[in-house]
Formats: sequence, structure tokens, C-alpha cells
Amino acid sequence: MKRYYVYAALFAFALTSCVKEDLGQGTPAPVPGTEVKLPANAEAGELLIKFKPEMSGILDRTFTRAMHSGGGAMTRSGIPSTDEVLEILGGYHFERVFPRDERTEERTREAGLHLWYKVKFDEDADLQQAARKLSLLGEISAVQGNPRIKRAYDVKRTRTYVSEAAARNLSAARATEDDIDFSALGLPFTADPALKYQWHYYNTGDYSFAGNNPAAKIVAGCDVNCVEAWKMCTGDPSIIVAVLDEGVMYTHPDLEANMWKNDGEAFGAGQDADGNGYVDDVYGYNFVTNSGAITWAGETDAGHGTHVAGTIAAVNGNGRGVCGIAGGSNGANGVKIMTCQVFEGENGATLDGEAKAIKYAADNGAVILQCSWGYVSAEANKVIFGTVLGPATEEEWEKTYPLEKEALDYFIQNAGSPNGVIEGGIAVFAGGNEYAALPSFPGAYSKCVTVGALDAAFTPSSFTNYGAGTDVSAPGGDAEYYGIVGQEDPEGWFDGNGTPVMGHGSILSTWVSDGQAAYGYMDGTSMACPHVSGVAALGLSYAVQKRRHFKADEFVALLKESVKEIDPYLKGSKLYYYTHNYASAPATKMDLGSYRGKLGTGLVDAAKLLKAVEGGGLEMKVPNMYVSVDGSATLDLAFYFENGRNLSYTVSVADAQIAKASVAETMLTVEGIATGSTKITVKPSSGQEQTLTVTVRKNAGEGGWM
Repeated sequence: MKRYYVYAALFAFALTSCVKEDLGQGTPAPVPGTEVKLPANAEAGELLIKFKPEMSGILDRTFTRAMHSGGGAMTRSGIPSTDEVLEILGGYHFERVFPRDERTEERTREAGLHLWYKVKFDEDADLQQAARKLSLLGEISAVQGNPRIKRAYDVKRTRTYVSEAAARNLSAARATEDDIDFSALGLPFTADPALKYQWHYYNTGDYSFAGNNPAAKIVAGCDVNCVEAWKMCTGDPSIIVAVLDEGVMYTHPDLEANMWKNDGEAFGAGQDADGNGYVDDVYGYNFVTNSGAITWAGETDAGHGTHVAGTIAAVNGNGRGVCGIAGGSNGANGVKIMTCQVFEGENGATLDGEAKAIKYAADNGAVILQCSWGYVSAEANKVIFGTVLGPATEEEWEKTYPLEKEALDYFIQNAGSPNGVIEGGIAVFAGGNEYAALPSFPGAYSKCVTVGALDAAFTPSSFTNYGAGTDVSAPGGDAEYYGIVGQEDPEGWFDGNGTPVMGHGSILSTWVSDGQAAYGYMDGTSMACPHVSGVAALGLSYAVQKRRHFKADEFVALLKESVKEIDPYLKGSKLYYYTHNYASAPATKMDLGSYRGKLGTGLVDAAKLLKAVEGGGLEMKVPNMYVSVDGSATLDLAFYFENGRNLSYTVSVADAQIAKASVAETMLTVEGIATGSTKITVKPSSGQEQTLTVTVRKNAGEGGWM
């Protein structure tokens, strides 16, 4: 069901002439190759512009004046030449794209993101002419359109789901060939009822959906190897995954315990209590409506974000529903899901909203960016997927969407911590579902991890994009291959006679139906993508457990190496049915050999990754700290000692005239007394003592770590 992949669809629209003034008059012709390339679905009357660094002081003063006047939105930039153009355009709104957050403002400026502004003007203005006029100004370094990202699946179709009540009864109702004794496999928690239906975690090779298509195959071991990995680690709450998608149902009984929560904020307070630039962002933020209200129950919401989140971190061992790859054990201690909502109903966030979501994730603790969306592949069939396709090369993408690239670079470079398990962030994208020999952007960006989809037999899902730029693959389902021709896909886990069904080889996870908690099947690289995010999150959780530190690119390299081979299975052909729900659906033959070497390094293997983590990276040590005179800084010692959460600690300071230190549970607090340096010795109950240096200054920056 390729319909479940989310991408930024491109639609053509006619540009109207400028009603204020003919912008073409007196404007020199652009140098060939320098014309601003605007997406066909760019918002009318809006542009995103980046000023050159030397304009920073003027912009800061204008922004400060606007804040003091009780707003934050400006009508002019304070730069004469720019304001002249805005006057011609009828400019009435001018604002910094990224809100100011004092905690991260320094690195925001280092990345140049403080120079991006959104300008709104007369919607009847010729957008291309406006972009050209602004791009010719010496003070501006980049201009781009502000399109809305769009889904590529039909939210009105019949959904395949089962209710929470039915899920609780599943274990008693099922006693067939699909049953698996997980306790005999050494699972460290009691298997939840639907785990046996999640072939994508543990594939025995023996499932009822194999009989739907006599030619279809299932191969044991075509999974992400969760059972072996879970014997080593099941997740850690210090690892945060940001899900950029529809809103995640944070009240879902199988997700609630593993939702990230911003304890500095409260629902309905109407204020930015933690000063991060966002009001009421308790579980994340809605970047479509620009509010803290996360939604999932709209008529045209598909439960897509909730499904994706469940694959990563549905709660394990709570006796209900499904399992998540990094969902913890016995109902707790899984990785955390931060919901960054970029789709609501039929609406998508504008590109500046998407960029804000990416930066928000990095600035609020996420280390993995889960993105099951992208533009249409440049190699897609125009008859089927539309005449306007996405970028074909990294150069074209960067030129068309420079803000998107800079936001991703910010996440990749600034997420995590030099004193944590990972320095930098990992951006994971679905490769796309256009049956095309080129994955879509922005996932195809060389610094992202792009995911292709497999069926249950190590062969490509019928719909998956592939080719150069695909990094790894993961289970994505394939109802076009396993489904019964001429029949609708099952509407739940049970058919009309009450007999459980396996969802025609699709991916089972948490879902939402009519605003209520449910479970359902979906297909797509959208579903393959969170398998990779989940495996990465599990690997980082194990790094916490083993006290290993990685740079982001080092960890991504391990992820790509920790795979099961695919190419040995790519020989001969397979038949699938593009419109398999219709009796007259024609068969399409896939030449498997043409996919060899084009699905990335292989199928991600969680157990292999965890074993690689054991011997990889650097051992984490208690970092040196600095504080200001009369100031204080804190550090969680649990990250730097094996089994650190279960230890007790004592500390001693070499020179009590310089600083003093205390410990409450696992939190070390250091207070500065006088300028200078001294040593602090930390002694855990396990006896593995460590020493750090504390430097006390007259003025110290945020954080307290060197």
C-alpha cells in the first residue's frame, strides 16, 4: 500500500501579475543559472529569504524593537534596499523563521539560521518576479519559495485496524500455525499478544498469508532480528526520537509510557514557560497550526504518525497490543517519542514549519529524526505520480530548498552532546514508493539515512524506490505481492467469521481509528523507515548501557555495516498486482536481478548493531565541568558508570575554597566559590572511582560541561 508513504507533492499553479507595480521594470535580466527556482506549489505571497551575515546587527535591532513593542512580527527589515522591494510588494509581515531560544542561540548563529526570515506580501504579486527582485539585492544570500508538504496516500480509504479491546483478546483467540513460544526464545519480557503477528521483528517463515498468492514466498530470518537484540537491550528513556509526521496519539495505551514530555510546560497555560520559543509544547509541537495542541482525530487523519511511533517504541511487556523495537520491557524504560506534527487532516506544514520542527527536535533533546515523507522521485512515472517531480540531484535539491538543507545540517551537527552517547544527530528518511530507480529527496541527501522496503522474503517491496542514495533496507510489507487478487485487504486482525488474519504481509503497529486507540496494518517505505529509526534507537540505548560514545557519522557507519545480505535473494523474478483489490488486476513482473546492489548495504540487523556497539566508539568518562562564581552546574553520573542508575555515589573536593559538590541520587551538583580550578573525585558504590576537573570563572556559559 504505497499510499501510506508521505511526500511533498508538487502541484502546478499559475503565477499572477503584480498588482502594486510591475516588478520587471528596471530589473536586469538574471545571469544564466542564477534564477531562483520555486516549487510549483509555493505559497502565494510568501518567500523565505536569508540575509548575509553582515546584516545581522541591523536585523537584531529591528527584531528587538518589535519584541519591545509587544509582538515579534515586523513589517520591515530595517535594511533600506530590502524594504524598498517590500514596499513595492505590499509587504506587511516580516519575521525570523526560528524563534529565539537563549539556550541554543549561540549555535543557531554559528549555523547562520538566525539570518533566515519569512516575508509575506500581496498574494496577487508575481512570486517569481518577487523572488528575482529580492535575489538581486546585495544584502540577501538566498531566496526560496515556501511550499506546503503533502501526503501521498488516500486518507479516506477503508482502514485496516483492530480495536484495543480486540487486541486484548487476541492471545486467547489464536491457536494456529502462527503461534510462537517466545518464552522459550529467552525473551526478557512477556511477549505482548500481537508480537507473533509482527513477522518483521521475528520471521519464522511460516505464516498464513503465504497461501494467498501461490507464487509468493516467505523466508525465515527476513526481519530486523529483534529477539536476539532484546536479550542484550530493550531501550533506554534517555534516547529521544522525534517523529515528524501526523500527530502521535500520546494517550494511546501502548505508547503513553514511552512519550517524551516537556515537564517545563503545561497544557493551556498560554505561555512559553521554558523559554524555548514555543508555547505549551508538552509532548512536542504542532507545526501546522503553530500551537502546542497535538491532534490525531481529524476526519482525514490516517493514524500514520501513531503507526510509525509504535514500530519504534510501542511499550513492551505490558500485556497488550504490539511491541516496539526499542519499547523497553515490562511496561517501562523504552526510548521516548517526541511528536513534531507536520501533517494535520488534509494540511501539511509549510517548509519553514518543517524546518522549525527539525531544529526543535535537535534543541529539545532528540538524537534521531524519523521522517516518512519526501518529494516525488525524479525517476517516477509522470502519468501515475504527476507531471511535476522532485529534485534529481543533491545540487538541484540544495538550490531549490536551501533552508531545508540547512535545518537538516543543524540537526545532524548539533543534536546530542559531546558528553553523551552520541555527538550529532541521525536523520532517517523513507526512500519513497514510486517504483522508481532513484530515492526521493530530502532523504537522498548524502548526510541522511535513506530506507528502502522489503517484503517477507528478502526481496524488494513492489512499490519501493531504489538505486543510488538508498542506504539500507527494512521490512515495509507488500500487499500487492501477498494480497488476494480481487479481494479487499482485511479490515482487521479478524475476518467475518472471527478467525485471525495476518494482514497480507503488511506491517502491524499502533494506530488510531475514529479518534480511539487501535492497531492496524500498513505498507510502504513509510513503515520500513521507523524500523531503521527503532534499530538505531536500540543501538544508542545499548551504548548508554555500555557507556560508549559515538560521533553521529561513526554510528551511521556501524548501522550500515550491521545488516543481513539481500543480494543473494535477488535472482529470477516476482509477480505483484498494482491494483490487487480488483479481479481484473494485471500482474507485473519484477526483475529481481535489476535491484542487486541498489537496496543499500542490506537489511538492518538490530542484534548485529548492538554487538558492534560493544566494541565501538569511546568509553564515556565523567567530563570536566566549569561554573561561575556563586553559580552551579549539574551532571547525571548514571551515564558514566556501568549500571549507573542502581549505584550510590559520594564525592570529595580537593580544594573546598574553590568549589563544593554534593550528590542527590545520581545527580552531581557543583557550586562555584572562588575563581580557580580543583579536582573532584566521584566514588560509586561499585568502586570504579573517577576524577574530574572543575574550573570556576567569573562568568561561565550554559551547561557546565567543558
